[in-house]
Amino acid sequence: MNNLVWKEISAEALRANMGALRKMIGSERILCPCVKSDAYGHGLVEAGRCFVEAGADWLSVNSLDEAKRLREGGIEVPVYIMGYVLLEELAELVEMKDVRVIVYNRETVEVLGKLGKEVKIHLKLETGNNRQGLADDKLVELVEAVKQYRNIEIEGMATHFANIEDTTDHSYAEEQLQEFRRLIALIEDRCGVVPKIRHCANSAATLLFDETRFEMVRPGIISYGLWPSKETYASYLASGAKEFWARPAFSWKTRVAQVKDVPAAQFVGYGCTYRTSRKTTLAILPVGYYDGYDRGVKGAHVLIHGKRAAVVGRICMNMIMVDVTDIEGVAVEDEVVLIGQSGGELISVEEFAGWAGTINYEVTTRIGGKLVVK
Repeated sequence: MNNLVWKEISAEALRANMGALRKMIGSERILCPCVKSDAYGHGLVEAGRCFVEAGADWLSVNSLDEAKRLREGGIEVPVYIMGYVLLEELAELVEMKDVRVIVYNRETVEVLGKLGKEVKIHLKLETGNNRQGLADDKLVELVEAVKQYRNIEIEGMATHFANIEDTTDHSYAEEQLQEFRRLIALIEDRCGVVPKIRHCANSAATLLFDETRFEMVRPGIISYGLWPSKETYASYLASGAKEFWARPAFSWKTRVAQVKDVPAAQFVGYGCTYRTSRKTTLAILPVGYYDGYDRGVKGAHVLIHGKRAAVVGRICMNMIMVDVTDIEGVAVEDEVVLIGQSGGELISVEEFAGWAGTINYEVTTRIGGKLVVK
């Protein structure tokens, strides 16, 4: 692990976000924040613990391994696995307490049935995202297959929106919601099965549409104080809501490894892509694309002593170079903020994502290494 680069996570911000979400959805619904992919880079067990302390009822993950890590971390609330579980792993899954799994394959049903252990499953209904899930006759066939095994309970039914975050036109999401209702009614009519828990609300749906919340919501990125998109934020404000409470919990930091003066007209870094136009003072930072500092960033800055320093030259595997000519007193091992606040300046996850040509989700999930919770 590179101890020269670390992430700082605000436990207070995570708890505050969860408290605000609870207030938004009310006490009668299950609040099931998503902590998959190492809690979007915020630390699976660390973030999960904060969420539970702040009132989360369940936690959702992508894999059996993530569910196991929560249990090993002492977290005992129900866990919902949203991703695929290998057939050979199902025997281990049914031995775990209060772990649910999404199901959309007959093969999974047959293995669970033959294991004989009581297990609660959630069915994935295909409503227009065309990833996991089944619809109409195939869905009915799956339900009938489940009914052959008395040890399997269809506890829930779920779907996932395809186009609710990146647009202010939510007509497709509304069509998906109608399709979700239709498929649930179809299963009830043809199979006599009524789910106890219906759920489809991700962050954007939870924020924007009460009718999507049903018995459970699964907020993701908003749990970490990050907006799903600028379109979601605009839609939220357009609905008449006031400025939102979301508090980003993520900061990313390193230290200065060297300070050096470089004459004018000198090249900096690989490929000779940058040339100094004046006598320049550089700070060399021990962070690079191995650590998650995307090689494709353009126009990036870091914060040193509360001031912006431009990143110059190509991003290296383990180093970047920044221009600190106009920042007084920069010294070896000074703290450097890559994402976060220093003094009156802020580099947000969204700003960094813009430099890298991607989205905030990808930025935080790709940054690994040392984690400090404060």
